[in-house]
Amino acid sequence: LFECTRNHAEALLLPCLCLPKQDQDTYMHLDVLKVLAFQNYPEGVTKTTGFCANRRASKPDSAYRVAKQVQISAPTTQLFPGGVFPEDFSILTTVRPKSGLQSFLLSIYNKQGVHQLGVEMGRSPVFLYEDQTGKPAPEDYPLYRTLNLADGKWHRVAISVENKTATIIVDCKKKITKPLLRSDHTSISTDGITVFESFQVQFLASHASVHFDDESAPQKRPSRNFQLFLF
Repeated sequence: LFECTRNHAEALLLPCLCLPKQDQDTYMHLDVLKVLAFQNYPEGVTKTTGFCANRRASKPDSAYRVAKQVQISAPTTQLFPGGVFPEDFSILTTVRPKSGLQSFLLSIYNKQGVHQLGVEMGRSPVFLYEDQTGKPAPEDYPLYRTLNLADGKWHRVAISVENKTATIIVDCKKKITKPLLRSDHTSISTDGITVFESFQVQFLASHASVHFDDESAPQKRPSRNFQLFLF
């Protein structure tokens, strides 16, 4: 399952999410790190060796190393030009946080500065989610106490939000589902910024995949299926 395959993105997508090939092909792709201009190597971002350091038939994987106290942001509307964040979605990442670190990786804030969505890596990872009604309360954010992602090793992590649950899958093996006590008709505002937070970490590459109800009209509301990839 964790062989260094040449088609690394597909190797991660299929085993971790159990998506059939035909479903994968219906998604439009959005490169998140490209939106955040990682390819321009802003201050604090450098290139390093990625998940697979040795390959038989090709060059080793490369990764982005992000230094401490670095924040890279973009208007959320650049990721969602239609202005609507999907209700159900998945976030995938291949990541190697610094040992012992506890910090947010990716966050979405509205124009009032409310932290609406965040993925906190480290020991006992937290998935922060706050909809337009303020639900769930901070004490009810999904907390995964039995996991430790800040052990200095590479991990493949998927967080899937569906209805009122948030499921985390680590290295395609450990799977934990927690309640997500959000509203029945929830929404996340795109009138704000998406931030790659201060975090000593390494990343491979990134793209996002969005499935719209009408692929010829991406300004329309996307369907409930959405995946954000940070490989």
